[in-house]
This record gives sequence, structure tokens and C-alpha cells, in this order.
Amino acid sequence: MNPHHPEATTTTQPPNPARIPHQPSAPDPAPAPTSEATPAQEPKRASGRDRYFDLLRAIALFRVVFYHLFGWAWLPVVFPSMGVMFALAGNLMATSLGKRPAVQVVRGRMRRLLPPLWLLGAVGVTGMLLGGWGPDSDGHPGWWWIHLGFWILPLSDPPFGDQVHGIHGLIGDEWATELAVPLWYIRAYLWFVLLSPLMLRALRRLPWPTILAPIALSAALEFGLLTVPFSRLDSNLSDFGAFGSCWLAGMAHQQGILKKLPRYVVPSLAPVVAGIGLWYALTHGFAPGNDLDDMPFAQALWSFATVLMLLHISPSWSEWPRPLRRWDRLVTLLNARAVTIYLWHNVCIVVAGTLWDHLWNVTFLYDDAPWILTSSWPVLVVVWALTACCVLCFGWMEDVAAKRRPRLWPDGSGSRAGAHRA
Repeated sequence: MNPHHPEATTTTQPPNPARIPHQPSAPDPAPAPTSEATPAQEPKRASGRDRYFDLLRAIALFRVVFYHLFGWAWLPVVFPSMGVMFALAGNLMATSLGKRPAVQVVRGRMRRLLPPLWLLGAVGVTGMLLGGWGPDSDGHPGWWWIHLGFWILPLSDPPFGDQVHGIHGLIGDEWATELAVPLWYIRAYLWFVLLSPLMLRALRRLPWPTILAPIALSAALEFGLLTVPFSRLDSNLSDFGAFGSCWLAGMAHQQGILKKLPRYVVPSLAPVVAGIGLWYALTHGFAPGNDLDDMPFAQALWSFATVLMLLHISPSWSEWPRPLRRWDRLVTLLNARAVTIYLWHNVCIVVAGTLWDHLWNVTFLYDDAPWILTSSWPVLVVVWALTACCVLCFGWMEDVAAKRRPRLWPDGSGSRAGAHRA
């Protein structure tokens, strides 16, 4: 989906299948709600959080990390994280727009989204500048300075130094490119937020034409009925076509529009829509390196159908079912730090792969246990360890953005302990 995602670079060590090229993906985590009230028309929810939605967001985040490390083409089919995250964000946006003026809601969403991006930019852009990236790097210094503003307000993809060298033995040369991989999602999310007041108004007047309009746009772009001369605008329209219906489905769920359908409609039609999307992907070269993330029209159909089914099933848990209570702290942490994990995990993958390559110099492992060196599963453990360090170092910005007291590890244990003592 993001046209500037390159393959990961190789190392000077013997071939290591653990260093799988990073495929473009969505990621997927939108800022998780923390104190939003629930719609009055949903009396089953006793608190401000829907734990079913929290679970979906956590699964989506895990899937994104797995995909960026392993590159398995079937992962976006099993669980289209991007569409799910946009649907959850659209649901929350509709809830907020029903309670506060649109200007306040949009400003609040931007306030929660942008500071974590600015922190990433402060670290990343500084590193790129120290690595030799600058206004003359692309031959257009004036445009370079203007485009640099997209790190502040990402209405388009921020620039990055794709030729910046890494730190030998610590971080590979591809680090700047991989740092920029998740930013397309931030750009798309921002546009959805800005357009949400208009989309909600259209949804209330013409529900289903509005919901299906992005898929129609994706089809028009796919089959050449609509051409866009500017690549930056084309990226915005392509992402809107691929995931706009998911965002609108989330809004429609909150507005009660989906509940007005007979119970058999979604289970009957969603598999058909998903089947068409999968058929289109399979007939257009679906494979590793060319999966749903590179096929906006197939992505639009498959993600929309999956989102409809998940929203149709939605049990609206105000409390965890007993079998899932053991995961409460982990899911709470992932939701509280979704933006931080999403923004930093790709750099963690680069660092983990670079550090893992050092093990090829260990004679015992190289001679007697090469299966450890060629497996990506141990690398995944290192990735999550490094991501946890990023949560500790940078996650506090999400609290600052939400005007909360900064916390190092917000898994909810402290608040529950306090409630228990009270």
C-alpha cells in the first residue's frame, strides 16, 4: 500500500532466513479509548470500555508485528488488522461525535495521535540528519524543507533518508526506511478523523450508499475508471478506498444501522463479498511480496467483509468472560500503548535482526545448532523485548497526549489493586 517500502538489506554474515524482507503492511493500531463513555442505546455495557473491542485491537497489534517479521502472505487474510483497527477507530469516533462538538472531537483525536509521532520524528529525523540526510539529498532543497512539515502534520507521507547508514553491529542500514513504514497508517488515520464529521452526516442520511462508496472508489481506481496524476493524492485516495468502508462500518455499528438489518443478512452476504475479494487476489498474483496489502481492491472487499462479521458477532463485553480474564493485563497494556508499539516495532525488528546476526560468529551455534540461527521465532522474542523497552522509554507520550498522569507500564494492575483495597 505504501509505495516506498523496500526490501530489507542483507548482511555480510551467512544467509539468515530470520532476516525476512519486511513487506508493506498496515498496521494497524489506532489510539485506544481510555475514558470514552458508551452510547446510551447500548445498555449492556456497564463501563466505558468494550473488552471485545480491546481484544480485537490487541490481536490486530500482535498480527502486525508477526507480519512485519515473518512476511507471511496469509496473515492479512487470517486477520486483516488494518481494516479491523479502522473499524474500531470509526466506532469510537462516532461515539465521540455524538457527545461533543465536531471541532472538539477532531482536535482531541489529533492531540492524542500527533505527539507520539513527533517523538518518533524527533529521534528518527535527528538520527537521519546525523547520518548525512539533508536538504540536498534529493536535489530539491526547497521541497525538502516543505515536505519535512509532514512529520508535524502528516497529511501526506513524511520524507525519510532511505540511504542513511546504520550503526555497525547494532542497527542495519535499512533502519530509516523501516521506521517510515508505519507512517502511512498515521496519515490515513488523520484523514479519516478530519473527514469523520462529514462521513457521519452522510451516513445518517444515506447509510448504505455512504458505506459502500469507498469500495466503489477502490474499484474505479483499480479498473482505470479514475486516474489521479499526483502520487501523494493517489495514495490518500487508494487508502480511503481500501479502508473507508471499514471505518464507516464501525460508525454504522455505533449508530445502530447494522442492527436494523435482519440477522441473516450479514452472515449470508459477508462470505460472498470476502470470497470475491479473495478470488480477485488469487487471480492477480497473490503470493509473498504481493499480498492483500498490495491489492487495494481485494483488500477493500476482504477487510470490509471480515469487519462486518466481527461487528455482527460483537458481544459487547463490559467484563471479561472467565476464560479470557488471564489476558486482562496484557490486553490492557497493548491498548494503552497501541500507538507506541505500532510506531516503534519495525525499528525493533531491524535492531533484533542485526543483533541476532552476531550469533553466526558463535562457533558452537554455527556448527551444531544452525536451526536456531535460521529460525525467526527466537528473533520474535528479542523483538518483543525491545518493543517493551520502547514502551518504557517512549510510551509516556501517549499519556501526555491524553492529558493523563504519565505511567511506565499501564497494564491496569495498579488501579485494580487500589479498587480492591478500597
